Amino acid sequence: MADGSIACVIKSPIALQTGDVKTDLAKPGVFVIEVTFPRERVVNLQAITFKNYYTAFLTVRLQRRVPAVSDRRLLKWKTCIRNKCLMPDPHTENGSQDYFSIYRDQMLFEPDEVTTVRLILRQPSPVWLNFTIEDIKMYECDHDKDKVQGPWLSQLTPLEQPLNLSDGLPDPEVVASNVQQMWVLTEMVRNNPTTNRVGRFDVDGSYNVNLLSYT
Repeated sequence: MADGSIACVIKSPIALQTGDVKTDLAKPGVFVIEVTFPRERVVNLQAITFKNYYTAFLTVRLQRRVPAVSDRRLLKWKTCIRNKCLMPDPHTENGSQDYFSIYRDQMLFEPDEVTTVRLILRQPSPVWLNFTIEDIKMYECDHDKDKVQGPWLSQLTPLEQPLNLSDGLPDPEVVASNVQQMWVLTEMVRNNPTTNRVGRFDVDGSYNVNLLSYT
């Protein structure tokens, strides 16, 4: 790849339903995008870049290989970016379509031996009917360089603190820890197409995280 980004598989966003699913007022306030690497590749991340599309807050979770008691390695999820502000005021356009770069020195720990990345997108404002992030790229750590060089990768100044408009949305930590069952359900439906409804988890094509049975 000309810009130095590594190959990755970006799955379609999964919407988590908030509000009363029995009324027209319910809207997906949270989307989850999962990114994996081909051939079970393990990556030492240097940077994540993307273009925003009306997402207000971003949380990033990494699945990593960590040492176990024996010689085996365990897979463990951990949050490396928590509630990063992409739009200072979710009700206005500022930051809604900007490019963003997140470098490893901005993360809560060194993002090494990463197998999967989950991007948790939140938008508390009812103004925008749709939101996501686009042009997602992952860059691997190059120990010979201090920074990943790209056409628009640069250290961005922190945005102003946003208004406290996230009340009423699911806590990102709760979402991150329990979203796995939705991926399993989605894969079951994809692998076993049917004209019947999925069941009590499926409401108008969305999922209510409060209806899931967690383990």
